[in-house]
Amino acid sequence: MKNRITVTIADHEYTLVAEEDEAYIRKVAQSVDEQIGQVLQGSKLSLTDGAILAAVNMADLYCKEQQVSENLRRQVKECVEEDTKLKLELSEAKREIFKLQNRK
Repeated sequence: MKNRITVTIADHEYTLVAEEDEAYIRKVAQSVDEQIGQVLQGSKLSLTDGAILAAVNMADLYCKEQQVSENLRRQVKECVEEDTKLKLELSEAKREIFKLQNRK
C-alpha cells in the first residue's frame, strides 16, 4: 500500500507517495531539508542551485557508503572462507587424532 505524506523541504510543501512508512519518509525529507539548509546558509545561491549542491553532497555520501558496504561484504566473505578452511583443518586434525588414538 502506498502512503501519501506531505513534508516541508526548504519552506516548500511536497506530497510524497511511497510504500515506506510515514516516519521513514519524514526522516528522509528532514535529511534533504537539512542538507539544503546547510548549503544555502549564509550564501546567495538560488534554491535550485542549493538543491543541486545538496544532491551532489548526498550522492557523495551515498557513493562513499557504497564503498564501505562493499568493503564490509568483501571482509565478511573472506571471514566465511577462512572459517570454512579452519573447520576443514579442524575436522582433519580430529580424524588424525582419532587414528593416532586407535593405533594402540
